[in-house]
Amino acid sequence: MGELITVEDPDDPRLHDYTGLTDVELRRRREPAEGLFIAEGEKVVRRAGEAGYAMRSMLLSAKWVDAMRDVIAEAPAPVYVVEPAVAEQVTGYHVHRGALASMQRKPLPTAADLLRTARRVVVMESVNDHTNIGAIFRSAAALGMDAVLLSPDCADPLYRRSVKVSMGAVFSVPYARLDTWPKGLETVREAGFTLLALTPDERAEALDEVAPHRMERVALMLGAEGDGLSRRALAAADAWVRIPMSHGVDSLNVGAAAAVAFYAVATGRPTA
Repeated sequence: MGELITVEDPDDPRLHDYTGLTDVELRRRREPAEGLFIAEGEKVVRRAGEAGYAMRSMLLSAKWVDAMRDVIAEAPAPVYVVEPAVAEQVTGYHVHRGALASMQRKPLPTAADLLRTARRVVVMESVNDHTNIGAIFRSAAALGMDAVLLSPDCADPLYRRSVKVSMGAVFSVPYARLDTWPKGLETVREAGFTLLALTPDERAEALDEVAPHRMERVALMLGAEGDGLSRRALAAADAWVRIPMSHGVDSLNVGAAAAVAFYAVATGRPTA
């Protein structure tokens, strides 16, 4: 059972994992280097544990102790109980969800490992907005995508904002980073995948005409908000695909576009 420890000093070194959570650049450096990530909110903390991530500690306001009692009972880690004002001083924001947990990262699989059994894969290039990362993972989990591959410069799926927006779906869909870009796409093609680049370019074929759900193995490539896929990424694709638009709309937010495309890619896919 996790030991309940009341902490009144925001500078207590035991709260180090939770300091400066609003400092994005600091957390980007610290969390991977220290092998941790932050789960925020009761549901996300529970899902992280269910996904097999080991807990380092929890930070709770007093009123959340009862709600998390079963998690505390199973946690082999200290549980720090603080007043809301102390939590805000430590983290840098008002922790209105009342429950935070510092979790230990797990080693990432290689892209080759994921591709052996996957049939529907998301490939992201330079998606560095944490909200978009979270939204894409949530849609990938909900709509039946098997895995996510990230270019080297994509944002961290385990950053607090990504985890929160995904509602813990980042724990459900396995992911890996490609070591090189776009050369790493050759690993995907060699595994038998057709590389489809999602782009609003008028030269692209409509998704329903391409019928990706009938293809044996598909890797759907997504680019960053605004810029989209780079020229090099588009050149590396086997085909360009687009979502047909109406009423003069030229494109969708990458999170919304991903959801539409995932449905087209995964629905009715081969099951043998």
